[in-house]
Amino acid sequence: MDLGDFEADNTVSCRLASAIPDACRTEDCCLGIDEAGRGPVLGPMVYGICFCPVSKKEDLKNLKVADSKTLTEEQREGLFVKLDEAKSFIGWALQILSPNTISTSMLQRSKYNLNALSHDAAIGLVQYALDSGVQLKEVFVDTVGPAEKYQEKLSQRFPGIEVTVRPKADSLFPVVSAASICAKVARDHAVKGWKFLEDLGQVDTEYGSGYPNDPKTKSWLLKYLDPVFGYPQFVRFSWSTAQSLLDSNAVTVHWDDDEEDGEKAAGRHGNSSMLSYFNKNTHTNGDHAPTRDTHRYFTERRLQNISSL
Repeated sequence: MDLGDFEADNTVSCRLASAIPDACRTEDCCLGIDEAGRGPVLGPMVYGICFCPVSKKEDLKNLKVADSKTLTEEQREGLFVKLDEAKSFIGWALQILSPNTISTSMLQRSKYNLNALSHDAAIGLVQYALDSGVQLKEVFVDTVGPAEKYQEKLSQRFPGIEVTVRPKADSLFPVVSAASICAKVARDHAVKGWKFLEDLGQVDTEYGSGYPNDPKTKSWLLKYLDPVFGYPQFVRFSWSTAQSLLDSNAVTVHWDDDEEDGEKAAGRHGNSSMLSYFNKNTHTNGDHAPTRDTHRYFTERRLQNISSL
């Protein structure tokens, strides 16, 4: 697998996968699920699965896979190559969720939070393995939210498959460790090879870890904050860190609230409310202020203005 493929498209979610080993179509298999990049304000979140025949669990363990967070970048890269080369019995797949997908999902009118997004990404990858003919018998998952509820949700969604959801599953089950490595390597390549679609000139890539509390990340966010157009699509603009910087450094824009009183909205813009049309008058009556005849729509229906109910 050419890791350059991880740089294919930065703006939308995409899926990448290895070939399906023949052994996984004929033998009972185990599958692990893990993610990388849940917390950063920069870059994509990547969900990964790795699967192999149950009979090959020890062979997978012998590759010395471990939780990706305990490994150096060089070790992760080396282990990913080993996993990819063991194509006779190991398969993997990735769901890459772009920053734009994450933020627009979280901010849409019907809320779609990060846990729901994560659950759906994991479910989609398990379904992909099943649709590809993998004979799944066991699924091991690093939890998102309460472990028992997540396990029940997956068990109901995939009856007949033994589902185990555990906190820190990436350090408990080698097949989840393998998924963790695949996800982390993919995210690292996506971040390093990010292709900025915006015209930013020579972009400073010293953005640190991408986590909100990293001083380098905060400095980068300030540097590339456009006061009118906000951030490039590399940034998860729904994160509170990004929102706070926008609130304090960007041009103030007021979006009319659909439920806001019409008189207040009109007054703020220096315009007349549409409702005031019915109270204005156009001709004079002696020394009195200009008056307007009531429109026949109201007189025909015997409707009158009232000041209180």
